[in-house]
Amino acid sequence: MSAPRVVSVAAGSPAHRAGVRAGDELVSVGGAVPRDVIEYRLLVDEADPELEVRRGHEHLTVQLTKEAGAVPGIAVSSAVFDRVRTCDNHCEFCFIYQLPKGMRRSLYLKDDDYRLSFLYGNFTTLTRFTELDLERVLTERLSPLFVSIHSTDPALRARMLRNPRGATSLRWMRALLDGGIEVHGQVVVCPGVNDDDALDTTLAGILDEYPDLATAAVVPLGVSDHTTEAAMRPHTPAEAEAVLDTVQQWQQRCLGALGRRLVYAADEYFLLAGRPFPEAAAYDGFPQHENGIGMARAFERAFHGEPSEADGVRPGFFAWVDGAPAAGYRAPRAGAGASPAGDVPPGAPVAILTGEYGAAVLAPLLADRLGAPALGRPALRLVAVRNRFFGGNIAVTGLLTGRDLARELASQPPGHRYLLPDVCLSEGRFLDGTTVADLPRPVEVIPTDGASLRRALEVLPGPANAGTARRAAPVAVSLQGRR
Repeated sequence: MSAPRVVSVAAGSPAHRAGVRAGDELVSVGGAVPRDVIEYRLLVDEADPELEVRRGHEHLTVQLTKEAGAVPGIAVSSAVFDRVRTCDNHCEFCFIYQLPKGMRRSLYLKDDDYRLSFLYGNFTTLTRFTELDLERVLTERLSPLFVSIHSTDPALRARMLRNPRGATSLRWMRALLDGGIEVHGQVVVCPGVNDDDALDTTLAGILDEYPDLATAAVVPLGVSDHTTEAAMRPHTPAEAEAVLDTVQQWQQRCLGALGRRLVYAADEYFLLAGRPFPEAAAYDGFPQHENGIGMARAFERAFHGEPSEADGVRPGFFAWVDGAPAAGYRAPRAGAGASPAGDVPPGAPVAILTGEYGAAVLAPLLADRLGAPALGRPALRLVAVRNRFFGGNIAVTGLLTGRDLARELASQPPGHRYLLPDVCLSEGRFLDGTTVADLPRPVEVIPTDGASLRRALEVLPGPANAGTARRAAPVAVSLQGRR
C-alpha cells in the first residue's frame, strides 16, 4: 500500500497552520492507515486529527487543530491508496482491449473497483465484489454505484463477460438495492449478441427483478480499428432504430408499472438512426447525463440559458486515471492550457473544434450563426475532427487526441479563433500524451457546456483573448459513456 501524497495545501487552512507541505506523504491519520480517499475523509473529518507524515527521510507527527467536520485543507494525489481492484473479466467488447499501442501505461489499467464506481461513476460488473465489500458499502452508505448489466440472462451474461461469475454476480446488485443503495445500470448493446430478443429479455428482467434500480442506460458498442474481436462490429442505422423502438416500448411499460421510464437510450442511437432527440422532459432530470443520455438536450438547454438538472459529469472515458481529482468525477479538472501563439485579430472567424458526433449536435443548434459574418458577429464554422487515432466508429469529442487535432488544424487557416472543448484534456494532456502547446494553431480551451460556449461566442476576438484558457467544471458533450 502506498501512502497518499499531498499535492497542495490551502492557505490559512488547519493543515497549513500545522505545517503540512506539498510533497508530504500521509502515513496514517489518527493512527489508522486509510486504504482510499473515502476512509481518509472519514478520518480527517474528526476533530483535531493527528497525522503521521513522511517528509523525505523524516517521519513527523503533525497535529491539526480543527472542529469535527471542518475541512483540513489537504488535496491528495489519488483516490485509491492500496492496489486498484482490477477486472478479471475478458469481455470481447471491452474498450481497453481496443486501445492502440504506445499510450500511457495507466490508460491500459482495466478496473472493476466499486470504490471507483462510487467516486468517479465507473461501471463495475460486481464479479469481484464480496460480503466484506457489501458490508462496507452499506455501513458507509457509498451511494450511488454504477453496475454493468449487459444481460439479465445468466448464461448470456457469463458468456459476454467471459467469466462464469458473471452468471451470478448480479445478486450483489439485488443486495445493494435491498440495502437502500442507489444503483444505476448500463447495458452495452453488441450487435448479434445481446440485441433484438436478448435486449427485450434483459429489459424485461430489469423491470421484473430490479424495479428499484434508479436508471438503466442502453448504450451502443464502441469499436476501434484496434479490436481483435472479429464478431464485434458497429450498429447499422436499422439496428439503431430497432434498439430505440425496444427502449421506447419498455419506457412505456415502466411508466405504467412504476410511474417512471427507468430505461433510456444513449444519444448516439438517435444520431445513428437519424431521429430527433426526445424532449428534455423525457429524460426525467437527466440522471445518466454523464453516460451520454440526454447530453445533447442538456447542452441545448444550457446554451439557451434554460435551467437544467444536469449539472456535472465525468469528462470522458478515462476520467479516473492521470489527473482525475480525488474529489471524484464531478470535481473541476485543472491543467488545460493554451498553445503559445500570436494575437487573434478583431473580427477574426471563429471555428469550433469538435468530434463528428459533436458536430452533428452543434450544427442545428448553431444553424443561424454558421457561415458568413453577421452584424456584430464574426464568421463561425464547425470543424469536425475525424478520430483516426482510434478509428472505427469512435466519433465522440471526449476521445479526440492531440495528434488528430494537429492534423486537422494544420489544414486550417492561421489567424482564426479556434475553440477547443476541455473534455479532450486531463491535466493539460490529450490521451496520446500531447498538449495544446503541440498544436500548430493557437486554441482557446473552454469548458464543454452550452452556457460556456454561448459566452465564448459572445466575446469578440482580439489580442486579449488569443491563447486564453478558461476553466470551469466541465459538462461533457462528448456523447461518450462509461464503456
